[in-house]
Amino acid sequence: MLSRLFVLAKRLSEEQKKLIVKSFISGNTLENLAEEFACTKTTIVRNLKKFLGDKKFKELINSDKKFITKEDNKKEKNKVNNFFEQKNPVENYEEDYLSSSFMEIVPLDYEIDNVQQKDLASLPISDIEFPNMVYMVVDKKIELETKYLKEYPDWQFLSQDELNRKTIEIHEDLKKAKRACNKEQKVIKVPNTDIFKLVAPILLSRGISRIVSSNKLIAL
Repeated sequence: MLSRLFVLAKRLSEEQKKLIVKSFISGNTLENLAEEFACTKTTIVRNLKKFLGDKKFKELINSDKKFITKEDNKKEKNKVNNFFEQKNPVENYEEDYLSSSFMEIVPLDYEIDNVQQKDLASLPISDIEFPNMVYMVVDKKIELETKYLKEYPDWQFLSQDELNRKTIEIHEDLKKAKRACNKEQKVIKVPNTDIFKLVAPILLSRGISRIVSSNKLIAL
């Protein structure tokens, strides 16, 4: 029994991650970055927060940069070019950036984990193209192992309601599945992934509404 699964996320290179951070600091939007690097907004947000930290990320995403002058914009580009060469790039950039003139700050009433952002974090199972085969961790009686979404560190930016959702997890890589398995569990192979869409109503009836796969989240 399975449900709507997440497609495997595109694996970004270290160079791509640096480009994403630079582009975001320069004013590029999450939507444009997701389209440019062919990945979800969730992947963009997670990588930005890992490098910049939650506080810096929220400050940047709440900044309205349309009032920056041409001279400020030129200075900004220079700061971005030197960003990764500084000893403490995030701290230094924060001090310089906040001192820029002709910049309005939107009231801090926006939370990155608001309902709209959360909805964007998951993909409906109807839009998912599953791989040919996946692996799952079950107990000795072949019962599905369920977890709450809050047990996954990568999804902590979601709302509390979302984090309290019950999930099941799938793995495309057998070795990763085995690493997630303890002595009281075992790994099973799912050779026909169409089963997830077929059993989605059954999973929902059991309170399971999300499927976690790599860094993707699938809504049933």
